[in-house]
Amino acid sequence: MQEFPAKVRTIISRLQDAGYEAYAVGGCVRDSYMGRIPNDWDITTNALPAQVKEIFRRTIDVGIEHGTVKVMMGNDGYEVTTYRIDGEYEDSRHPKEVTFTSDLAEDLRRRDFTINAMAYSEKTGLVDLFGGMQDLKDGVIRAVGDPAERFDEDALRMLRALRFSAAFDFKIEDETAKAISRLCGNLANISAERIRTELEKLICSDHPGRLRQAYDLGVTAVIFPEWDVMTECEQVTPHHFTNVGDHTIVALEYIVKHFHDIDKKEDRILRIATMLHDIAKPAKKFRGDDGADHFKGHPEEGVAMAESFLRRLKYDNDTIKRVKKLVRFHDDTPELTYPSVRRFIVDVEASNMDNLMRLKLADLYAHTDYKREEKLRRIETLDEMYRQIIKDGDCLSVSSLAVGGNDLMAEGIPAGPAIGAALSKLLEAVLDDPSVNEREKLLDIIRGKTE
Repeated sequence: MQEFPAKVRTIISRLQDAGYEAYAVGGCVRDSYMGRIPNDWDITTNALPAQVKEIFRRTIDVGIEHGTVKVMMGNDGYEVTTYRIDGEYEDSRHPKEVTFTSDLAEDLRRRDFTINAMAYSEKTGLVDLFGGMQDLKDGVIRAVGDPAERFDEDALRMLRALRFSAAFDFKIEDETAKAISRLCGNLANISAERIRTELEKLICSDHPGRLRQAYDLGVTAVIFPEWDVMTECEQVTPHHFTNVGDHTIVALEYIVKHFHDIDKKEDRILRIATMLHDIAKPAKKFRGDDGADHFKGHPEEGVAMAESFLRRLKYDNDTIKRVKKLVRFHDDTPELTYPSVRRFIVDVEASNMDNLMRLKLADLYAHTDYKREEKLRRIETLDEMYRQIIKDGDCLSVSSLAVGGNDLMAEGIPAGPAIGAALSKLLEAVLDDPSVNEREKLLDIIRGKTE
């Protein structure tokens, strides 16, 4: 078990020394027993918020109406929440009211899953009233008590069950899974932002294949109907061995296995783009005279469909822009000449190229081995040429040209659209031949002395 941080132990001890009960509770206890480092530490107590504020000099009222006070220890804040019983839930997410209680058992009974309903203090040891430790050992996600009641209270818990299953490679217990299948329609009442967070954590886990279970249980039909269409779209083609949805999962699983050192922010963009890269295949599918399925134009159509999905889940503009680039160009390979590759980098944008190459490999290895070596050579050659272009510092934008708008106006080109057109002309020349990117050479082009 991971040792609790000194500041957490201090808070618990000071509450206990004042005559109250206090425990670390929930995910931090679960993670500590799993040998993981918790992201945050939650503390529960029978002390009322006002009593907590009397004990600690620096506190912040972060949710005092629900019994939560943030206790500041140095620069770190720890949420301390009074034992409570949730009242009736009105919107599949929030209780109408909460009632404070002095009984730890009542507080633990309202929690979502057994592995999240354990409490611990050094003085008392582990409090595990619902078999959470056994489920932790067995690798099981099980609702506390009646799963239907837990999911009626908070529909998001159904998606959290799938996310925890993906994060820990745990099985969802049968009755819990049945309740998800029966009640998943209530996810329509959950905010897009919360859906986004849980879905993203699922696909960014080590087991993104849990999307299959989300489909089987009916969850994606509510939160991601495009996924159901993808999963039900078969691909009769020598290039594919499965439907579009399962192909996508294989690509996601390739990323998990082969790209361990990628920055988390880049990994997030890559996973989202991979999930959406073939979103338009069902819409563009047609059966050719050769008897095979074809999906001509699916990257272009996929840009619009991906944007629609991302905006529905309230993604930020930068994520949308970057994912759209990857979706658009995942199936494109330029002519393998340096001028063509430079133009390809400009279209994709250099900041997206590493992820595009990763997506191309993941996509390739989610295909059959039909012409794989030939396809792989093209990807590898493109990657080598791209990296050489970056290493050489080739000019790839107007802002990197050796001349600017003032230089062109000095040559008699009027301000306005004519300057933009002239700069674009110079960039095209430099993309063909980077050695041209010198002030006098570029001005000679403008003067008509060379082409």
